[in-house]
Amino acid sequence: MRRPIVVLGLGNPLMADDGIGVELVERLAQEAGRYPAVDIIDAGTGGMSVLHMIEGRRKAILIDSAHMGETPGTIRRFTPEEVRSAKILAHQSLHEADLLRVLTLAEQLGQAPETMVIFGIQPQVVEPRQGVSGILLDRVDHYLTEIRSELERSAG
Repeated sequence: MRRPIVVLGLGNPLMADDGIGVELVERLAQEAGRYPAVDIIDAGTGGMSVLHMIEGRRKAILIDSAHMGETPGTIRRFTPEEVRSAKILAHQSLHEADLLRVLTLAEQLGQAPETMVIFGIQPQVVEPRQGVSGILLDRVDHYLTEIRSELERSAG
């Protein structure tokens, strides 16, 4: 049975910091018992499968690397509308262009959750190699605190 809230970690762990979303949901999944109303899913590189993962939910939280022109390791919280207004594609991620199209399609089909939140994390490096950079790994606890706060707001 689908829970009303879903957290999706997006990214490709074979492309260094592009895998930060996957890294974070793996860690969140270890404490899934704290969030009985939440499904925590490794969504990989996303694509159209995200449409099915968010369908029928009250809230979707997406975690992904994002080229924002910030210092590597910076995390920002966005809504899809905020991202659409400022989106510049770097074309360094397999799923970068797809995510906003899928969220738009979900809205057009009437399948979008009433609330969608995107946590973008500025990568240091996106290149073929396994493992997230040290700069991002050093901030994992901070990222998890931000995501947990969002989940706690969702429960209220």
